[in-house]
Amino acid sequence: MITYPLTLPVKPGVQSIRWKNQTAVARTRSPFTFQSQVQVFQGQAWAADITLPKLRNRDHAAEWAAFFLALNGSEGNFLMGPKDYFGPRGVAAGSPVVDGAGQFGAALETSGWSADVPGILKAGDYIGLGSGAASRMHRVLVDADSDEEGKATLLLWPRLTASPANVAPIEIEAPQSVFYVSGNLPEMESVRIGVENITFSAVEVLR
Repeated sequence: MITYPLTLPVKPGVQSIRWKNQTAVARTRSPFTFQSQVQVFQGQAWAADITLPKLRNRDHAAEWAAFFLALNGSEGNFLMGPKDYFGPRGVAAGSPVVDGAGQFGAALETSGWSADVPGILKAGDYIGLGSGAASRMHRVLVDADSDEEGKATLLLWPRLTASPANVAPIEIEAPQSVFYVSGNLPEMESVRIGVENITFSAVEVLR
């Protein structure tokens, strides 16, 4: 039995990820005055084009082929995080957790950080919430400081669409989101010296 989300094959690792973040914003511009209006909706999601290196090893090519077939088009999904992320730039000291239930939107109240630390997280750092099929990664938009109680407010992208549980742990080293392959499964061209580079597109699963 196949259980989702799948894990990406380890070897060879993904060569590159081109992030194409999706946000639901509409701007209309008057053809007469050139003034514009902006309508901001709630939708924000990760999307990406993923490129694999050339698969010269028979075992590696077989594992990737099985991975794609197990996804069965857009039915299945998989976990993925940023491949160029080597931990937060901020101090990130402590054992951070969600501080309060019922949180939605762009701001997340947190606690459990070391107290009174400027730059406990820096703009561009990632955090992860949830686990398994409920995993979702977010990126910090502005530097955050912890107060005397070890609390910090994080301004995040994408917005929280599902409220994390109170005192749920916050992942700061290897955040991931759940993705599905958009469009058709990637074609794998088999040549005498192995499989050529494969690029496929993926979109975040929102629940």
